[in-house]
Amino acid sequence: MTQSVLIVGAGSGLSASLARRCKADGMTVALAARDGTKAADVVAETGATFHTCEASDIESVTTLFTELDNSIGTPDLVVYNPSARLRGPITELDPAATREAIEVTCFGAFLVAQQAARRMLERGSGSIFFTGASAGVKGFANSSVFAMGKFGLRGLAQALARELQPQNIHIGHFVIDGGIRSDRADRQDDGTDRMLDPDAIAETYLQFHNQHRSAWGWEIELRPWGERF
Repeated sequence: MTQSVLIVGAGSGLSASLARRCKADGMTVALAARDGTKAADVVAETGATFHTCEASDIESVTTLFTELDNSIGTPDLVVYNPSARLRGPITELDPAATREAIEVTCFGAFLVAQQAARRMLERGSGSIFFTGASAGVKGFANSSVFAMGKFGLRGLAQALARELQPQNIHIGHFVIDGGIRSDRADRQDDGTDRMLDPDAIAETYLQFHNQHRSAWGWEIELRPWGERF
């Protein structure tokens, strides 16, 4: 039976690599983001469906899953990628922008996981994965907002692993410790593998999804071989 995947936070980087890898594995792919511009190429390449969704908005996420109910059904794998950075000393951070960033990074993950879990529990299976960062393990100076969001995301994943894995729902939290290669001038491959290859990250996500439930992991940390601990 053909499996399906929902990737929330679709863009041209890791999400695109995940879409291609899942498609290569024979999965039906659905992408969701607030704006489809960055996902246009991978939608065309993979034949994925695109759904407009504001991940931190309750009604928008509810509508997304209702649309999926009427198209691909309950996804076998749901991946939550969105995050928002807001740098600066705490004395200068804008409170409204801070709340918005945390809602994107953490609250949106809760909304997506809630909708997915309701459906997966009814079916009796599924995987829900969250893309984390080193900021969710250690807080850095002038990065308190990102730390709050990613710490909250990791806490959500850990709690859900204990709650849902005994009910056959696989939870995965991926600590991405390092920069991911992209088209940006400072993030291109220079032959040293100093940055994470998004295709390699995507491969790990699929390996996690395909783990036998007798040996499920809930978290893995990924970093380039030369990244300092």
